[in-house]
Amino acid sequence: MSKTPANKPSVRMRPLPSIIFASRWLQLPLYLGLIAAQAVYVFHFWVELVHLLEAAFGNQDALQALVTSIGYKSDTTISHLNETIIMLVVLALIDVVMISNLLIMVIVGGYETFVSRMDLDGHPDQPEWLSHVNASVLKVKLAMSIIGISSIHLLKTFINAPNYTEKVLMWQTIIHITFLFSAMAIAYTDKLMSASASTKH
Repeated sequence: MSKTPANKPSVRMRPLPSIIFASRWLQLPLYLGLIAAQAVYVFHFWVELVHLLEAAFGNQDALQALVTSIGYKSDTTISHLNETIIMLVVLALIDVVMISNLLIMVIVGGYETFVSRMDLDGHPDQPEWLSHVNASVLKVKLAMSIIGISSIHLLKTFINAPNYTEKVLMWQTIIHITFLFSAMAIAYTDKLMSASASTKH
């Protein structure tokens, strides 16, 4: 990402353009709201993880809470953890992590792109992708993240397939394929635009 030279004199903006440009800060509450949503996801992750650990040690209340949260049903009474329940819970935890990663991408990348520079150059924890992020790159990364999240949801559905109708399975598969083709179209369009910009220069 190109940076403004430090020795470049600042340009005094006219009042109206200055107000319009400053309106970008109206997005700040939105990003703060996403941070709050991230905190909720962290809390939910730990609640599910604690339930999983308690159920592993035979806590029936924790086991029932897990079974309810993942929507698992069985013809027999569930008295202990089985492989399917563990797999569904772990996939749910992975789902939370992937959504959390998506939130970080939107919060950090969106703030850097649309609100204000974060001046992270040289910081040891600067994300690798942030150094060349722009609206197009962010759009492609978000599309790929959504595909990953959709894949986890689809896998959870297939593992728990007996509890879903064929119609639900079919539509979830169609929606996932739609996400996949949409991401490919976004990436291809971005590639064409990048190639066109390179040709002009």
